[in-house]
Order: sequence, then structure tokens, then C-alpha cells
Amino acid sequence: MATQLSPYDQNDPPILLQSEDEQTTPAGDGIERLTVTLRVRRFNPELDAEPHWEDYTVTVLGTDRVLGALEQIKGEIDGSLTFRRSCAHGVCGSDAMRINGRNRLACKTLVKDCNPGSPILVEAIKGLPLEKDLVVNMEPFFAAYRDVLPFLITSGQEPTRERLQSQHDRDRFDDTTKCILCAACTTSCPVYWTDGQYFGPAAIVNAHRFIFDSRDDGAHQRLEILNEKEGVWRCRTTFNCTEACPRGIEVTKAIQEVKRALLFRRV
Repeated sequence: MATQLSPYDQNDPPILLQSEDEQTTPAGDGIERLTVTLRVRRFNPELDAEPHWEDYTVTVLGTDRVLGALEQIKGEIDGSLTFRRSCAHGVCGSDAMRINGRNRLACKTLVKDCNPGSPILVEAIKGLPLEKDLVVNMEPFFAAYRDVLPFLITSGQEPTRERLQSQHDRDRFDDTTKCILCAACTTSCPVYWTDGQYFGPAAIVNAHRFIFDSRDDGAHQRLEILNEKEGVWRCRTTFNCTEACPRGIEVTKAIQEVKRALLFRRV
């Protein structure tokens, strides 16, 4: 590898420039390269009667995410592979999928943490209609979200100043403000898989966020919605949702607090 001077300032220390081939292989950084097999559950509704598994072998860095491996497959091996992604930083929640049997965000899951010595199983999240490959129809999920009125409800005259809130009051619901609507919690729930009417953990979490907000006047209305037979009482406290949440929300705890508010009619 040749040493060349920066064209911007001949007085600067020499800058090492790499050829394109050299840049593909990290030199001396200690990051291991892995040759891994991703076993992806494919489904094309125009061609397939049922989903099937296909294997793809790629070479990645140990620090690469599963999303990067999927993009490598799509860009270099099979452009028909279909999945959702957007920010790739664990904020948008669009790339939730089952990886080795667990709901995760592909952009937050390191390849090296997925037992790369064996095929890494990648499939769509469960409980929602499968559209193609790793893409599901999210409308039932968002319908449940809309049903719990996920917005501030107030009464009386419009205030002349901002609605103030103490730090203590904010802390009461701070955890549930972290939800990014990725559906990882809801689609990890066995009840949701089998009961097409259950609101699911994410909807209850987002109801919790407003039920316990001291500025909101719609708590009673939301509690009545969640008191229906397919509401909060369908939860069986398996903790799958809490384990699946990529934001670390204590989902099961939030559901129990909503149940308690219904029992005692007090928030």
C-alpha cells in the first residue's frame, strides 16, 4: 500500500490511502470476519402456496448487524428478498423480525451474538398476515393502537399557558413513552397469535402512556375500552413481551398497572 501526501496540504503528515480492494479487508483492527449462513423463510404470494426456507452464505464482520447481512444478500445475491427497514439505528422499529426464534430488531442484533457457527434463522414476526418474505400487514396492529386513543384528551377551555407537569408526574409514565411501535412485543404474545381480537401489549402500553399522564382527562374512557373481554384481561403474564421489547420497556409491569387501575378505579 503506497504512502501519498494529502493533496490539500503538503505540510500535513502523510496520509495512507487504500485501494478499493484493500478497503474491503480491515487491516490490524482486530475485528473478526465471519462466513455465516442466513436461513431465511421466503414467501412470494404470486409463486408460493406456502412459505419455505432458503439458505444464503455471506461474509460479514463480527460487529455487523443482521440487517447488514440481509442487505448484502439483497444487493449481491438475490434482489427479490423483501424486508422493511428505514433508520437502521433502532428508532423507527420497521425491521422487527424473528431471529433464531426471538423477536428482535435486525438493525440492533449483532451477527456474532446469533451463534454464527450454525445457520441463523430469519423469518417474519408472527400473528400478523404475511405479505411477502419478511413483510407482514401491520394494519391490525395499528388498528388496535388507534382504538386506545393514543393522544392527549383534555377538557375545559384552552389554557393560556403550557400545561405544567412535575418531574414526579412525568416519571409515572416515562417508561411507556419509549415505544417505537415495532410490534415486537405484540407479536411475541401467544394470546395474540391465537386471538384475533386481543389488543396486544403495544396498544396497552400506549394506553398506559396517557392513562397515567397527569395532563390527560381521558383515562376513564381508555380504561373502559381496555376493560372489554378482548382487552387487558386477556394478558396471561408470560413476560414474552417484556423480553422482546428492543427499548427495554417493562411491558408486563405496565399491563399490570392498567389492570390495577381498573380494579381500584384509580390511576
